[in-house]
Amino acid sequence: MHHRADAAGVVGRCEADAVGVEGRQPPRALHRPGARGPAPRYGKERRGGDSTAHRPNALAVLLALLPLLLLPALPASAADGKPAVKLSQAQAGKGGDITVSGSGWRPGTLLMMLICGQAVPDRGVIGGTNACANSDGRAVTTDAKGSFSKEMPVAEPPKPCPCVVHVATVTGEQAVVDAPFTVAGHPTAPLPQQAGAGRLAVLAAPRLEGESGILVFFGAPPSRRLEFTVGNLGSAPVRDPVFQVGTSHGVFAPQWEEQQWRGTIAPGQKAQVKLPVQLSAGAHGDYQVSVKYGTKVLVEQPWGVGRPWGVTIFWLLLAVVVPAAVFRIGMAIVDRLRPRGNGSLRPRGNGRHRTVQLPTFRRPGSRSRAQPSAAPKSTTTTTAALPWFTPDSAPSENRSTTKGHS
Repeated sequence: MHHRADAAGVVGRCEADAVGVEGRQPPRALHRPGARGPAPRYGKERRGGDSTAHRPNALAVLLALLPLLLLPALPASAADGKPAVKLSQAQAGKGGDITVSGSGWRPGTLLMMLICGQAVPDRGVIGGTNACANSDGRAVTTDAKGSFSKEMPVAEPPKPCPCVVHVATVTGEQAVVDAPFTVAGHPTAPLPQQAGAGRLAVLAAPRLEGESGILVFFGAPPSRRLEFTVGNLGSAPVRDPVFQVGTSHGVFAPQWEEQQWRGTIAPGQKAQVKLPVQLSAGAHGDYQVSVKYGTKVLVEQPWGVGRPWGVTIFWLLLAVVVPAAVFRIGMAIVDRLRPRGNGSLRPRGNGRHRTVQLPTFRRPGSRSRAQPSAAPKSTTTTTAALPWFTPDSAPSENRSTTKGHS
């Protein structure tokens, strides 16, 4: 009996599988009442379910794996979202041209391209922009896709090679890429050794100390002292670290200047660093002071500089005083050079005390008094008529010519 029941169960399962594939419900009579074991499940009641139910799941899995299959075909820079730079030539001499192209940058970003010495991609430009050929650099703006391509001349940097083509953003978020490049005929020197494996980090907020003197009000260069606290997070001491201090105004990139701090920072210790900062003469507006150690920017501190109003007041006074002085000098020259008639006012004496002789006016028919004369009275009885006297006004012998004498 046991063998018959097992055989009947197997036959029932086979017939149910065949009917389930065709999509029809098998008859219930296939299960014999005398057989032992559970009744077979038919159609959708089977454990595996309908075979057509697996088709949508398989399609979804294929769609999910499709981007992963296409991902290796994309460039490495686009896959990880990092900017990349490619050079048309890995080596060129002074006076030649190379084409620098890039991708993966932010759209519409202004970039600066320089050939720098004493630099490698791993450590960056050790001497900052002072080790680059700044006069022969080029600027380029990325397109809508974040790509660019521009030619630039090959120039010898002030530092020896190894050299790189340094591409950095001028505006927005900072991004830097260094592409290895060899300037043919340029000297080569080993890179300076790194001072241990120390790592510096800022532990406290930086601040600017100091005040502006009265001369800054008249355009003198403003200066401050940047103070911040750093700690050594590495396993080796940092001796006499060299910081790069830069000041930027508006959209312009900071101009870096190296300043060495004297001292040693042991592992796990901290120290206060004070670095002087000075702007150019007449500087005013919003500035930003940055401090960089190696390739990492440690400090960014804003600095608002007031306008030197003393310079403005000076120019206003100059605009008033100079025209007034020119006017006075011109009037004096005109007063010296203008012609003078007989009836004009003629000054007498020196320049300090002047006496003015007023003209005499005579009524018609009246006799004018004779002017006093320093000469002695003449005894001559005959007086000749002068041509500028009228007969009635000419002096006579009976009329006195001197006041108080007859």
